[in-house]
Amino acid sequence: MPVRKGAPALLSAGTLCAALLLTACASPAPPAPAPTSAPASGDSRPAPGPPAGDGLASAPAPARRIPGVGPGTQAHVPDATTQAFVVTGADADSNTATATLYRRDPARGWTEVAGPWPARNALQGWTSDHTAGDLRSPIGVFRLGDAGGRLPDPGARLPYDQDEEFDISGTGFMGEPLGGSFDHVIAIDYNRVPGRTPLDKERPLGDEKGGGVWIHVDHGGPTQACVALEREALRELLRALDPAAEPVVVMGPASELAR
Repeated sequence: MPVRKGAPALLSAGTLCAALLLTACASPAPPAPAPTSAPASGDSRPAPGPPAGDGLASAPAPARRIPGVGPGTQAHVPDATTQAFVVTGADADSNTATATLYRRDPARGWTEVAGPWPARNALQGWTSDHTAGDLRSPIGVFRLGDAGGRLPDPGARLPYDQDEEFDISGTGFMGEPLGGSFDHVIAIDYNRVPGRTPLDKERPLGDEKGGGVWIHVDHGGPTQACVALEREALRELLRALDPAAEPVVVMGPASELAR
């Protein structure tokens, strides 16, 4: 497979992210109230009012954190990232989730731009220490830099590798057919070499830590470790993700993401 320049590898714990705080103008302050007491005898000056100001108040600060994401999780989102795809499960054992794409706007902070969409994850839910075959999806913040699929590129801005090797057959955990699941995929940078096709099998952390964790087409049941979206939602996501925005996926149960 060709090697392409992509995003950096899996984010490590302890990475700090400085939050950007912006302010804007609001409406003028209300007029000062009239004095309630008379001036002192022999002093013709009016009683002092409130301190003079510029008549302007600060508007609410833009959202410094992604909705539903706490300071600990937000700290792993790189400074330069302006797109975040958030996949939130109800609890650690849930294999269904909600997925939403957010964009960081200079004036408004993090705002929703696509979704929310129904999503699926691994059969047994989530884990912060993923291993091969545990049937849990890894929790964390991971870069998104490479895409591909059996079908032609639907208009992705990420590098896209069309290849017949994305074909899949068989049945899933619910007896559902798996055919078409990899018609379009986005590689999650968990235990992989960024900049390569999602089909690449090199595992920098070792085979025992799993790999091949993708966002792919929903086949109607839980996954091995991946995140699955309905076909049209995935195609919309592929067209929206911009390499210049250094997109990431933020994934896990709601209680973990809120830390």
